Amino acid sequence: MTTRILIADDQEDVRIGFRLILDSQPDMTVVGEAADGHSAVGLTRSLRPDVVLADIRMPRLDGLEVTRVLAGHTRVIVVTTFDLDEYVHTALRNGACGFLLKRSGPALLVEAVRAAMAGDTLISPQVTVRLLAHLRTPAAPPGPPGPPVLAEPLTERELEIARLVAHGRTNAEIATELFIGSGTVKTHVANVQRKLAVANRVGIAAWAWSSGTVTGP
Repeated sequence: MTTRILIADDQEDVRIGFRLILDSQPDMTVVGEAADGHSAVGLTRSLRPDVVLADIRMPRLDGLEVTRVLAGHTRVIVVTTFDLDEYVHTALRNGACGFLLKRSGPALLVEAVRAAMAGDTLISPQVTVRLLAHLRTPAAPPGPPGPPVLAEPLTERELEIARLVAHGRTNAEIATELFIGSGTVKTHVANVQRKLAVANRVGIAAWAWSSGTVTGP
């Protein structure tokens, strides 16, 4: 099935750029554009897209309010220039299916749409790393903390993958760094998610930081 997408952004050049990226995918099509939040809500109700890409700072109704109004009826991915924790927390609390920075690039935009359609949530790696860094576990007095015992332990390669995910690397970047194929990385990530019983990459990163698997910058 083709994923139908609505783009809501007050900058025409941004809408044009996103349309070119998404329409080039064989399984995606842009069905509408809105230059303000109020129009985005109206077009969503009439066009019934599968995914709405919503900028935050739009006239009449901002993207965070658009997310609150539409969440539960359609999937909303917030795409913004502004890298503020307050925006991330509010967007996710309002039901966003993703939070991307516009500088993240076309590959991550496409990946975010596919993740939303799969029931997952994708957050820009730069944002994920910052939000999860506070989960680092301090060393216990008797000795260094080890990762919690898992029913099915991660292999050395899977631990390596988990660390790179926690540092915000994309699948393509991990493949390049480890000299393996992107398909192999995807398989490893899926195995790590299964073993940790987490739903997405954010869950992997949270586990890596909180367990002490990642201890450095």
